[in-house]
Amino acid sequence: MKILAIETATPASSVALGDGGTLGAMSVRVDRRGHIGFLIPAIDFCFEQTGWDRHDIEAVAVDVGPGPFTGIRAGIATAQAFAAGVGAPLIPISSLTVQALRAATGHRRIWSVVDMRRGQVAAAPFRPLPGGVAPDGTAEVVGSDEFRAMLDADQADTLVVGDWQSLPAAIWGGLHRVRLGRPRYPSADVMLEIASIRAAHGDFTASEDVRPDYMREPDVQINWKTFRSEGVWE
Repeated sequence: MKILAIETATPASSVALGDGGTLGAMSVRVDRRGHIGFLIPAIDFCFEQTGWDRHDIEAVAVDVGPGPFTGIRAGIATAQAFAAGVGAPLIPISSLTVQALRAATGHRRIWSVVDMRRGQVAAAPFRPLPGGVAPDGTAEVVGSDEFRAMLDADQADTLVVGDWQSLPAAIWGGLHRVRLGRPRYPSADVMLEIASIRAAHGDFTASEDVRPDYMREPDVQINWKTFRSEGVWE
């Protein structure tokens, strides 16, 4: 199945095209404020690289958060518009899950974090499984002291992935069971892996039912007039 994946929930926006989980083309840019300007050129680039027609796409995967408001909304709006244009279903995916799946560990409990700004992160635990990961608790938005307390109370050997660099360096002192690792951000190529598995099981979501997972009130309001001026697909 040919899938378009869109990730804009973090500073590292990415777009990828894949077929059956195999990556066909990908474009990435790290820019906290450049999601809207990146998306359409990146999608065009990926189609040029693969030689696919837009109507070849059978599903669209999109990162619904958590993460900053503007990026999430830009990604979801683009995914919904594209999916509507080609008649493809949507597959919403969590940025926390994408990071956990990419984490390089075979035995440690994984804590996936996304920088929410204001000195907070969204954090969720996962357990590694053969060929994947599974949620091992609920996601929460917490401050640095709260997150350290959560890690200190966790009796398992753990691996923290995501944008842990956004937290004060002092919180890691004395956490002997904790290791810090990659990835720092979710990426669209990993989303293709998740989306391919869900698509094989018919796990799709109607466009109007896709909702952003902010996990708190947004910091800003997106300028829809400016966003729409970027253009549409034909």
